[in-house]
Amino acid sequence: MLMDSVLNVFYYDFHQTIPFTEIIPGGLHPGEMIVIQGCVHDDADRFQFDLTCGCSTKPRADVAFHFNPRFSSSPQIVCNSLQHENWGREENIDRMPFKQGASFETIILVLCDVFKAVFSKSGDLSIPYKGSLFRGVIPEQHITIKGHISLFPHSFTVNLRCSQSNNIALHLNSHIKSGMLIRNSLLCQSWGQEERELQYFPFSAGNYFEMIILCQLHQFRIGVNGSHLLDYRHRVQDLSSIDQLEILGDVELQNVQLW
Repeated sequence: MLMDSVLNVFYYDFHQTIPFTEIIPGGLHPGEMIVIQGCVHDDADRFQFDLTCGCSTKPRADVAFHFNPRFSSSPQIVCNSLQHENWGREENIDRMPFKQGASFETIILVLCDVFKAVFSKSGDLSIPYKGSLFRGVIPEQHITIKGHISLFPHSFTVNLRCSQSNNIALHLNSHIKSGMLIRNSLLCQSWGQEERELQYFPFSAGNYFEMIILCQLHQFRIGVNGSHLLDYRHRVQDLSSIDQLEILGDVELQNVQLW
């Protein structure tokens, strides 16, 4: 638990006055989350979220989690911690899920040994879509995709990718006309064995859908429109390496939630 935790937010549009500070009663516990919604300024250079241990300024309170997206010639997210008024070693993430002028939703998950930030993009939902999963996926995390199938579709694809290796941990390829949903993984530039068995096909031209991908310890569990559809056992065992969501094809997205 982080005693006397405080959330500080700086330099982005919000319904509250910025900078924004809020005390978290009782501190943070593993399994809890903080949801932050906002819109980045069109001309933003950077902004930050800080989880601090108290409100002291002299000496400065420890910062358990400093999350600092920077829009420069090489956009990146800088993460760090401050202890006894000394910053630790920076962790730099080159992927940038935020865009100047675009709205966003960020969820900070509190785990036993790490903070995990995930993103829901309500701004740019154009196809092809790419979203970042900061530090990969974890068991019990779920991804929600809401949208409409095109009126005259051929297919659409949902990929969970590993940016460092170009592996695809989960490939879902829905062929609308044939009613076939192909599942596979791309490892070391080679496709594995396809999985095609399916009790029913949930997608049809012009219709709305809601897909939920739940990460479990040994498998992904996929549901569509409130009903369980299929399970897919992990072929990539390092779940933390699965850090990108990609959506392609004949769909129009309404909302993507990456938590």
